[in-house]
Amino acid sequence: MRFDDIHVAGTGCRLPDPTETADAERAGLCEHKDVWRTGIEAVGIAKESAPEMAADAARQALADAARREPAPDDPDDPDGPGAVDLVLHASVHYQGHDLWSAASYVQREAVGGSCPAMEVRQQSNGGMAAMELAAAFLMSAPSRRRALVTTGDRFCAPGFDRWRTDPGTICGDGGTALVLSRRGGFARLRSLATVSDPGLERLGRGTAPFADAPSAPIDAETPRAEAISELGFTEVLERLRDGQVEAAETALAEAGARRDDIDWFVLPNLGLPKMDVQFFEPLGISRERTTWDWGSRVGHLGAGDQIAGLDELVRSGRLRPGGRCLLAGVGAGFTWSAAVLEMGHRESR
Repeated sequence: MRFDDIHVAGTGCRLPDPTETADAERAGLCEHKDVWRTGIEAVGIAKESAPEMAADAARQALADAARREPAPDDPDDPDGPGAVDLVLHASVHYQGHDLWSAASYVQREAVGGSCPAMEVRQQSNGGMAAMELAAAFLMSAPSRRRALVTTGDRFCAPGFDRWRTDPGTICGDGGTALVLSRRGGFARLRSLATVSDPGLERLGRGTAPFADAPSAPIDAETPRAEAISELGFTEVLERLRDGQVEAAETALAEAGARRDDIDWFVLPNLGLPKMDVQFFEPLGISRERTTWDWGSRVGHLGAGDQIAGLDELVRSGRLRPGGRCLLAGVGAGFTWSAAVLEMGHRESR
C-alpha cells in the first residue's frame, strides 16, 4: 500500500548490554559448533521483562516524537504531543504473565488514555505487521493522528534457549518502539507491503498432534525438519525467497523506487547462512548496504529487528536527509513485509 501522509515521528530502543558469544561459550551456555557459523558476535541478555523494556522504548519514542513533530497550528489543540490513538504491541515469546495483555501494560506505563491497545502475534514479522496495521488505522479516519508500535521479547529459560532453540538464529533481548504520525515527522513512510504463504505454516508445526500446553524448552528444529521432509528442501527455500522478493518488489514499486535508489536495507538479525540465502542473494544486495553488522552484536530481537535497526541508522546519522531505506521482515506463518521510508530533516538527539 502506498502512503502519502504517514510519517515516522519518533523511535526508541531499550537494549541490554551485549554478552559476547565467546564468553557464553566459555561459560558453557552454548557450544562452538552451534554458533560459529552464525557470525553473531554478541547478544543482549536482559534481567528486565519484555513489556518493561517495550514501555521504556515507548517513552523514548514518544519523547522523540514530541521534539520532531511540527507544532500544531492551534496552540490549544487537545491533540498534544503525547496523544495516541492506537497502541500495538508485537512479541514472539512469553511476556511474563498468564492471561494478560502486555499491550495494555505498555499503554498504562507509557501513554495512558483510553485508546485501543492490542497485541500483534505474527512472530518475527510482528513489528512490521503492526506498522502496516497502525498506518491503515490512521488512514481510515481523519481524526486519527498518531499510533504507537512497540515490540518486546526476553528469550529465557525454561521456555526458550536463545543459543539452541532455533539453530542458525541466536536471539537477543530488547524492546523497541516507533511512533507513526499524520502530523509530520523525520521520515515519510512511502509504502508498506505484506504477502503470505500459509502453506508454509507447517514449518512451525511439523507432524506432531496439537498439544495441551507449551513445550519447554521450545524446539523449533524438529517441526521444521519434518515439514521440509514433506515439502522438499528446494521448494521450501524457493518459496521463502520468493515471498521476500515479492514483498520487497511490491513495496519498491508502490513507492516509485528501485533497489538502487535504496541507501540502506534494514533486515532481520539472523545468522549469516540464513541471511545469505533469504536476503542478500535473492534481493541482490551486499552486506555493507544493510544493518547486519550492527545486528551481529544485538542478536535477533524477535519482532523488533526492523524498528531497532531504523533507530540505529537515524541515531548514528548514517541515514541522512533525503536518504531512503527499506525495512524487510519475515515471520513464521509465513508472512513477509517490506516498507520504504524516506528521510527528511532530523536534528541530532
